Amino acid sequence: MTSIGTGYDLSVSTYSPDGRVFQVEYAQKAVDNSGTAIGLRVKGGVVLAVEKIKHSRLLVPHSNRRIMTAGKYIGVASAGWMSDTRHLVKRVRDEARSYNDVYKTKIPASIIAERLGMYVQAYTLYSSVRPFGVSTLLACMDRNGPQLYMVEPSGQYVGYRGCAVGKGKQVAKTEIEKLNFDNMSVREAVKEAARIIYTAHDDTKDKLFELELSWVCEESNGLHEHVPQDLYDEAVQYAERSLDEDEDEDNEMEDDEDL
Repeated sequence: MTSIGTGYDLSVSTYSPDGRVFQVEYAQKAVDNSGTAIGLRVKGGVVLAVEKIKHSRLLVPHSNRRIMTAGKYIGVASAGWMSDTRHLVKRVRDEARSYNDVYKTKIPASIIAERLGMYVQAYTLYSSVRPFGVSTLLACMDRNGPQLYMVEPSGQYVGYRGCAVGKGKQVAKTEIEKLNFDNMSVREAVKEAARIIYTAHDDTKDKLFELELSWVCEESNGLHEHVPQDLYDEAVQYAERSLDEDEDEDNEMEDDEDL
């Protein structure tokens, strides 16, 4: 039984006969059309990286960031509608502040993810609202160590060692699965995150993009910060060099096939 074109996508509170909520799927499509965002959790901390597509050369560099700080030790990276991201970041800040006021301690990552997931899921229940067209990656350090969660437009939240969202997520996931998280330092994770973003970037569709990198780790004293400029430059050079080496290998293989 098909539900396409039968009106079941007019309200988020309506299921189709085959059990689908089309507006949530449309929200996920908005995420899939956005720039790639990834998170890597290693033993020393968490690294966030985002491919921010630049639609004009006139944009001011480092403006309109897709990685934000939602509390001193909480980092949020996103793929999807930027306006929705800002709203959810404000929500995370309010939840962190409220928890600290009540319990006089930092909010654990699992509680942040749970409360944000419940908030996002509430917007899939009523016909007067629409789902958030954004997937968010939450990174922080709590008493249990580094933590990384992803909250989807449906409200589902899951903890990860490595995850990816956005238009290049399939390529990024393939590269993430090759990493050895147990034996990787945070600085190495920064370089690998940059390499994965460059690998997932599609030059044929989006020529201009800006790489954003941040971390929350022992080296940053448990605070979420954008990586230092020297490490950022080193990571970009590593990513570009790796990309050139892959292209050279592909060209050599093509030459061998021609022979």
